Amino acid sequence: MERSIAVIDMKAFYASVECHDRGLNPFTTPLAVCDPTRGDGTIVLSVSPYLKTLGYPSVCRRRDLKDVPNLILAMPRMQKYIERSAEILSVALDFVGEDDIHVYSIDEFFVNLGPYLKMYDCSPKQLTQKIQNAIFDKTGLITTAGVSFNMLLAKIALDCDAKNKPPYISVWTKKDIQNKLWKITPLSKMWGINVGYERKLNNLGITTVGQLANTDKDFMRAHFGVIGEQLWEHANGIDNTDLREKYIPRETSLSIGQVLMRDYSPKEAELIIKEMNDELCIRLRAQKQKTSCISLTVLYTVTEGGGFSHQCKLDFPTDDSEQILEDVYRIYRKNIGNHKVRRISINFSHLSDEQSLQLSLFEEPRDTIARNNLQAVTDTLKLKYGKDIVLRASSLLEESTIKERHKQIGGHRR
Repeated sequence: MERSIAVIDMKAFYASVECHDRGLNPFTTPLAVCDPTRGDGTIVLSVSPYLKTLGYPSVCRRRDLKDVPNLILAMPRMQKYIERSAEILSVALDFVGEDDIHVYSIDEFFVNLGPYLKMYDCSPKQLTQKIQNAIFDKTGLITTAGVSFNMLLAKIALDCDAKNKPPYISVWTKKDIQNKLWKITPLSKMWGINVGYERKLNNLGITTVGQLANTDKDFMRAHFGVIGEQLWEHANGIDNTDLREKYIPRETSLSIGQVLMRDYSPKEAELIIKEMNDELCIRLRAQKQKTSCISLTVLYTVTEGGGFSHQCKLDFPTDDSEQILEDVYRIYRKNIGNHKVRRISINFSHLSDEQSLQLSLFEEPRDTIARNNLQAVTDTLKLKYGKDIVLRASSLLEESTIKERHKQIGGHRR
């Protein structure tokens, strides 16, 4: 089977969905997906291709668009984007099997074309265009695509060539490694090299991908370790990733984070921590897992700066919200002082499938069992009737954010 990979990306996905649903042309419409009820510092999730031609980046702040005439601010609809993404993937699955698709993000996915070229009797580019046309016919959305003999070069072909102009598809072969890949500068324009690595490479006199490719491999390994060897391979177009080989992490974790809309006092923030802990424990129990390590990260208000991040290993694995909350509070109260809070993150790690109920010498067994049963019942109600069906009384307090968060996906309006 010929080794051939395509990566397909939705062009300005959120903005294009909003334009399509309004019957507008995204290439002539100044539209940005942004919550208009928030302040000028609100993040813009996506801008239309038209705004990109005017020099506005995909992600910016609302204040950056203040001079755009006739600007349309579209309220984010995350549930709609998730549904549209699933619809697009269903189109791709009409052409290839599930094992030959790797979802990279909500608006981008890789396709293993090689096993299907003989069946469709076409080239990799032709098969990719068939998928692109089918997506447009079903959703009305325009896609861009990069095609090559491995995932790395397909992605770089997408980012550096295909997104720039119609017909929004670019095919890279081995000769393009020297003709195109090696000419990329600055280094951070290449997928996989961030600004930090670019700075370090520049300090070594390496400013182009070509210079990186022709640097001694042992030299790169000596300066950057395993990452240096990987950078050298990528600069030479080497990527042996098998799309069908699915990654299974050795250890999983669960996390939740929240940026508060105002400065919270240490006491007010305790309520937010309790609500976030409840949410994370519901997810933990839904996966039938328990945690034996928790971590808490708190960032102070912008005027104060700083914050803290600490973790705590539990005596035994648990999914009990109240037991975990005690340890989270212990970390918080030990470190918060009088600082005001603006951001909170909680993480559960060292997850296990342990299903036994650990009793405590300091609590009556019947109380532990009763609390465990109560949590199981409330979880069932929430999963069946919605998260707001059962709430703590404290959720009625002014500082509570839980009901507003239940209306959101990823911190944005559903």
